Amino acid sequence: MDAKGATAIKDAKSEGEVVLRGWVHRERGSNKMKFITLRDSTGLMQCVFSRDDFEGRWEEIDMMQVETSLVIRGTLRRDERSPTGFEAAVVDYEIIGKSKNFPITKDQSIEFLADNRHLWLRSRKMNAMLKIRSTVFGAIHEYFRGEGFHEYHSPIFQAVQCEGGSELFTVDYFGKKDVFLAQTWQLYAEAAIFSLEKIYTVSPSFRAEKSKTSRHLTEYWHAEMEVAWDSFEAIVDHGERLLKHIVKRVLEENREELAVLERDVSKLEPVVGRPFVRMTYTEALKVLKEKCGIDVEWGKDLRTVEEEALTKLYDVPVICTHYPKKVKAFYMTEDPENPDVVLGCDFLAPEGHGEIIGGSGREPDIEKIRERLIESGEDPGQYKFYLDTRRYGSVPHAGFGLGVERVVKWICGLESIKDAIPFPRTMERYRP
Repeated sequence: MDAKGATAIKDAKSEGEVVLRGWVHRERGSNKMKFITLRDSTGLMQCVFSRDDFEGRWEEIDMMQVETSLVIRGTLRRDERSPTGFEAAVVDYEIIGKSKNFPITKDQSIEFLADNRHLWLRSRKMNAMLKIRSTVFGAIHEYFRGEGFHEYHSPIFQAVQCEGGSELFTVDYFGKKDVFLAQTWQLYAEAAIFSLEKIYTVSPSFRAEKSKTSRHLTEYWHAEMEVAWDSFEAIVDHGERLLKHIVKRVLEENREELAVLERDVSKLEPVVGRPFVRMTYTEALKVLKEKCGIDVEWGKDLRTVEEEALTKLYDVPVICTHYPKKVKAFYMTEDPENPDVVLGCDFLAPEGHGEIIGGSGREPDIEKIRERLIESGEDPGQYKFYLDTRRYGSVPHAGFGLGVERVVKWICGLESIKDAIPFPRTMERYRP
């Protein structure tokens, strides 16, 4: 049977003859009737086989199991009990690929599903997440290109660290041991703004954090931007507009998928229509003490517990700015009005989902960068190419990085970031 002219299940909405193709999602029946829920990438359709029409092939039909792939030709008829409002009375069919004893059934452990991730991707919840994830990636590209940014790519193999040496994955690079997988594109991106001025990327980043939390992956997708001439305040505005655009696109395109995930969209709608909450680090400590009973010493970085407590107070993201210099990276510029803090920001997602964007103005003073590198135990000589960006025609610039899986986790309302990516990589899992 020719499947090339098959109709997508979501488009099968009128009575008459139809050709469908997909996989058996559910099956049940009796000695006289077989009911199969057919699944394709767009939805589900109940297909009915009558023994009277298939007497000579009934044994094959009766043995059809979950995840068997097939093409059917049938007649669509209205059925209000069906999720799509239609069911298909099967006239003919062809089994494309048999399936026997598909291992994933109801109520299996998280560990079992992780071991069988290559099969769990077929589930409705993973299907819904992957569609939303695709929308998120598309919205990121759409936003930056609409703002006049050029897509630019930094190397994955890098010779310098940016976010902390303890988080580096070392690579044996033809016998050389001082090569690492990229934590971020940033240092190499800063070199490119002197050519392109406004740049962005969406690419993998790697962090060797020995963390088992619901918010950390060792390999994740990083949407980053860097822009010449703009102020710190400008990139904060970009971050807010980007997140609004992403959520708006998901609400426009993925209502069905959000319903499959049982996501309460009323938790997302304020993000599009209302301004984000902005406060300094010092103001955040005051809010935490007065409203959450959490007392944080000034100068300590905010931990997950404090971020979660803070975000549960608001129904839109919180943008926390002006962190203490001593807890932030060497490249962040000092606040000209207070050298103890930097012009840096974290965007914290509502409902306790925590940090999803981190950004800053970039320090323009070459000597201050040298001092900060030495303070952090780094050899400035290894950063010659980066210091050259301040040596030859430096300009004010700023940028941020967005963790795509963290955004997907928040939008989908997932408990763990491991369910926001097809094949999660953590300190304990690197297969399948």
